[in-house]
Amino acid sequence: MGVFVAEPVLGTAVQRLVAAGCINAAEEAAELLGGAPDEHTLEAWLCRREQGEPLAWITSTVLFCGQPLYVAPGVYVPRVQTEELARRAAMLLPANGRAVDLCTGAGAIAAHLRRQIPTATVIGIDIDVRAAACARRNGVPTAVADVAEPLHGHEAVDLVTAIAPYVPTGELGLLPADVQRYEPRLALDGGADGLDLVRRVIAAASRLLRPGGWLLTEVGGDQDAALAPTLAATGFDHVTPWWDDDGDLRGIACCRVGSYR
Repeated sequence: MGVFVAEPVLGTAVQRLVAAGCINAAEEAAELLGGAPDEHTLEAWLCRREQGEPLAWITSTVLFCGQPLYVAPGVYVPRVQTEELARRAAMLLPANGRAVDLCTGAGAIAAHLRRQIPTATVIGIDIDVRAAACARRNGVPTAVADVAEPLHGHEAVDLVTAIAPYVPTGELGLLPADVQRYEPRLALDGGADGLDLVRRVIAAASRLLRPGGWLLTEVGGDQDAALAPTLAATGFDHVTPWWDDDGDLRGIACCRVGSYR
């Protein structure tokens, strides 16, 4: 708990963050003041946030589905929009089921699954060493590897989740300036149509899932339609997209059919 709770200090911090272009300046100021152990740290944190550094990198914490997660500098910050995928996934994971969270990042989805279904087996995989370390710190057993590389030949699983990068390379320049400046391109750039790694996730999931198992992955724009041929060719049906309150596509769930390979 921080030591700075006086209204003048909070008001000044809010003003500085508003001037820096922070959308949720009041909430962010309260979080910084609540976490800073002393005046020197608070000033350093405010300066970092004014430069656009992600708040979670500064405080080392982000709330996801109501629970705090550790996030280290350089690691993709879990988004609130991803909470819907996590909640949907939790409803599909059997009590004694097995789940794999590909591109786990800080382990947000996997950590939520482990909290909601503590009797299930949930593991994460990420190619980024820093991200894998975060996931482990958040209680997720995590392998450093490319997509599902270490799981080939293992027992079939009930659920695969993934937040693979899905922003088309040509649209990276449309992202907020601070996201472009700070967040890892590896976690954002999805290739020409944004689906390079998503297609690899689908292929991996088709090998990992039992018949009747589910894949949930985050996508946007009209990528659900673009992925339809890939999903059909790799043995998925019952494709169910979902949208946010603004009508923007946020993800798809699909069921694995046929025999396990």
